[in-house]
Amino acid sequence: MTEIPSGPTTAAILPQRVFLTKGVGVHREKLASFEGALRDAGIAAFNLVRVSSIFPPGCRILPRAKGLKTLSPGQVTFVVMSDNATCEPHRLLSASVGIAIPKDPTKYGYLSEYHSFGEREAKTGDYAEDLAAQMLATTLGVQFNADTSYDERKEIWKISGEIVRTHNVTQSAIGNKRGLWTTVVAAAVFA
Repeated sequence: MTEIPSGPTTAAILPQRVFLTKGVGVHREKLASFEGALRDAGIAAFNLVRVSSIFPPGCRILPRAKGLKTLSPGQVTFVVMSDNATCEPHRLLSASVGIAIPKDPTKYGYLSEYHSFGEREAKTGDYAEDLAAQMLATTLGVQFNADTSYDERKEIWKISGEIVRTHNVTQSAIGNKRGLWTTVVAAAVFA
């Protein structure tokens, strides 16, 4: 992350890189299940600070392995994270972070967090992307009808030329058959 002066006595933090990750944890304790999901995602060793939904201008998406190499255990790390948990046997759960990036790299994009029960990974991921793209579209003044299907809105965004791409990172799982806590996480981690 780069520190950019924002005033005579303060500094702003503007992340330059982000990586996407996901994980699943299972344990008899809910907190330990969450910790297991963070461990599976590779981010349990960091002090995670949840931030809101802005994708910084000019931010680059790195592969997970490369992003993890830029961090040190114990480091305070900013993250947009979605998580979900259940102790109900056989219950389908998912968590997703969607990203919408504008064509102009000097403008900011959006990240969205979404979690659900009973939805497969692809549906959850598409919905998270849709949410991020909707937020970005309203900022850019791209007109769309919220009642149209995801595919129809995606086509409108392509035609408008304002939204260059969308991504998502999504994790789903089925609740442990013995009723242990099952937790899923999906995260965009600023590196």
